[in-house]
Amino acid sequence: MRIPPYYHKPSWQVFFSGMAIGGLVCWGIFLYIFGVWQEKQSEEIQKQKDIIKELTAEKNIWQDEFRELNKRNLEKMTVQEIKIEVTNYKKYDLDLLSVYEVEDGIKEDINMVLAKEIETVYESREMLRRAIENKVVKVNDKRYRLEIREIFIYTTLSIKVEMHLD
Repeated sequence: MRIPPYYHKPSWQVFFSGMAIGGLVCWGIFLYIFGVWQEKQSEEIQKQKDIIKELTAEKNIWQDEFRELNKRNLEKMTVQEIKIEVTNYKKYDLDLLSVYEVEDGIKEDINMVLAKEIETVYESREMLRRAIENKVVKVNDKRYRLEIREIFIYTTLSIKVEMHLD
């Protein structure tokens, strides 16, 4: 196999040299454009890293303040609501109105714990127990003694009560 003798013809020499020079010019333009584009991307990435760093630091400050505020609020939480539930009213065939009156009467007796700090209510839970269990309720000409089955103290004071014939 033999290479054609294009090196003797000047038109082919001009064509190949033009291709070589054009390739070098295109390669130079490509490197310039790619370099400028890469530099812009590097600057943008660096700016984004700085912004992320600042936002992370700011987020950590906010989270620390939020944790501290939550600690202070937990220390000063108060009872906002009282829920009383009579669990065994069906055993004595009591109607819902009578059960509601019993629950409302208990709420009135222990209403003094409303808006008190949870810690204070927790410390006085035995007083609450005695106030409820020493109460005798009269429903439909029958006397019932109350017994606490469960007390849950949080922002809502939840008490489950059972009724027994006196």
